[in-house]
Amino acid sequence: MTAPATPTAPTTPSAPTGALSLSRTTATAARVLRQLRHDPRTIALMILIPCVMLFLLRYVFDGNPRTFDNIGASLLGIFPLITMFLVTSIATLRERTSGTLERLLALPLGKGDLIAGYALAFGTLAIIQSALATGLAVWFLDLDVTGSPWLLLLVALLDALLGTALGLFVSAFASSEFQAVQFMPAVIFPQLLLCGLFTPRDAMHPALEAVSNVLPMSYAVDGMNEVLKHTDMTATFVRDILIVGGCALLVLALGAATLRRRTA
Repeated sequence: MTAPATPTAPTTPSAPTGALSLSRTTATAARVLRQLRHDPRTIALMILIPCVMLFLLRYVFDGNPRTFDNIGASLLGIFPLITMFLVTSIATLRERTSGTLERLLALPLGKGDLIAGYALAFGTLAIIQSALATGLAVWFLDLDVTGSPWLLLLVALLDALLGTALGLFVSAFASSEFQAVQFMPAVIFPQLLLCGLFTPRDAMHPALEAVSNVLPMSYAVDGMNEVLKHTDMTATFVRDILIVGGCALLVLALGAATLRRRTA
């Protein structure tokens, strides 16, 4: 007589480790890029809109090209930040409301892997976006830049990555796409007003200047202006890009920390 079989416990997916996994991160990025490939309107918004806005701005000031030279470099960094923020926040929220994020996080996939994968996917598009916008402004629209156009591209890319990080972060606090768009006046517009685009920051009220000193877009504009005025890479430029890049990494870490495993 044979002994009855011992029942086995159901297997559960292994818990994700705390360390980032390159394979899991790249797999997540590849999945996001495959989805975006079937959404040409989103791709057009991310890649073409900054170029269209720069083109319009150049010919708005057709009678005064110096005005375009003065603000074109700053907007070259601001436009990618805004578009990447808008698209990333909505795309990530759509994944959560559809239940995709909850299913993914039920797998052996850490929050850091997920956020890093999204950042890698949108960062790839940010490289294309920034390269097209910089090339258009410098070589087609004749933006007069004293420094290297490659430094302009570097700042534009960091700004786009910052917009991606901010979009991933605020999507955790929205429950609908409409709410994600509503974060734009709260997160982007104050930075736009205080970044030094409309008036030098040291000419603002001291309280507003103090606020502008802690906003990352201020350093993005400062970095663009450094390239606009100086032939060589200055210490101020290095400080500006380190602050923008550091803010992007900090916001990505906050996004991973606030990402919920369950959809409310």
